Amino acid sequence: MKDNYPDKTYLVELDPQDEEESGPRVIVQSRWYKNGRKYPLWVDDPKECWSRKLVPVRLLDPDNETEYQDWADEASYGDHRTAREIERIINSLRGKVANFNLPYLYLPVETPPDIAIDVFIKLNTNVVPLKPFDIIVAQMEEEVGESLHEHVNSLKKDVPSIEEYTDTSTYILSVAALMQDKPPNQRGFFQINFSQFLGDWEKIVRGTDLLTRFLEEEGIINRQVLPTESVLPALAAIWADAPTTSDEAGNARILLRKYLWRSFFTERYDRAVPTAILQDFRALKKVLKGVKEEVPCFNESKYPLPTPEQLKQARWPKHRDRLGRAILLLSIRGGAEDIADGSRISRTNIKTREYHHLYPVAWLRENGKSEAEANVALNCILVTWKTNRKISAKNPLSYLKERCEASSLGEEEIRRRLKTHFVDFEALASNDFDRFIEQRAEGVESALKDLCKGRPWYP
Repeated sequence: MKDNYPDKTYLVELDPQDEEESGPRVIVQSRWYKNGRKYPLWVDDPKECWSRKLVPVRLLDPDNETEYQDWADEASYGDHRTAREIERIINSLRGKVANFNLPYLYLPVETPPDIAIDVFIKLNTNVVPLKPFDIIVAQMEEEVGESLHEHVNSLKKDVPSIEEYTDTSTYILSVAALMQDKPPNQRGFFQINFSQFLGDWEKIVRGTDLLTRFLEEEGIINRQVLPTESVLPALAAIWADAPTTSDEAGNARILLRKYLWRSFFTERYDRAVPTAILQDFRALKKVLKGVKEEVPCFNESKYPLPTPEQLKQARWPKHRDRLGRAILLLSIRGGAEDIADGSRISRTNIKTREYHHLYPVAWLRENGKSEAEANVALNCILVTWKTNRKISAKNPLSYLKERCEASSLGEEEIRRRLKTHFVDFEALASNDFDRFIEQRAEGVESALKDLCKGRPWYP
């Protein structure tokens, strides 16, 4: 509500196009800088926003008492009647924010579990609880007499690596909902047919096993570097019925690679996620069956790939930012061997790796660069903590020379290790940060285009 994020702006969409939405909703618009200006320009233009039936969320801030009136005047092209109508609409939204109450119902501790669950379900028809799983447990045991907890534990035993990527309980419900053509959210969970769920169980296990193998092959080691978890249930549900013959399986892998990386590098799953997942899942299933179908996630005009300027603005991957993590994955995909000791990154050692600035913050500060400019995804790789301490605040050329001298295999080996991180030795050693970031952005753009076409790109 303060509108102080440098890379995004929140807006109220008064007339949502999504059939699942029955009223105004909040959406997020990505922002980036180019030549000193903040793009897209229309976000800061009241007339352009109003033409799209969008209102900045900051205007609803109760502490922001007058800006919405000035905004309405500008949005209306100076027409007094239209301006007052816009003010009326905004005032209505401001009232909802200012007068919002958080209701709750207190139940005595002796309340029978079945009554508590029934009350909870009825009161949460329009609210998304954090954990619907406990409610589903009771429903499943009542309907089919089997424990959902036991199925969760069984999946963890059969495919233990799934725990590295997501919360297994919610994941299972999401996969089951999709396999029954329902959205992977609370509404879909409460509509699951548990008899069908039990019949699909072996498929869920198979799909999960193939999913984790696929993620590992694509260089995605664990949840720490995963740009978005939303795509996992759809991939597992598709793998569950994927063809097994060599040519068909190969074509399925190409299609799903394209889907995976487009989910990472586009804004497809930045809003209205359950609906979008279900739409893409339905379309992908048809494509795998040989039916000509447009997959919404593949729509280039609606969900374009990021430009080099947007890539340069992507935040430090340690944040839970989709684009920053997606960029980091390109270096992990190449094996990400440590610069000093040559050890290859793996699921067992990633927890000992640290987010390392290729151009150190202190050195950049001395050369007139801000911390924000230093903390971008294109300036980041993962190295061991020992290597991170050795490099410290040295300029790239100095620490590269030290590493070359320390390695018994010399400069050629350091060049090779850097390449596993998708980093060019010459560009890094130039001590020209702007040129380095520019070249890396161009390289990332080329790589992501290959991956988003389903090609098996590696550094």
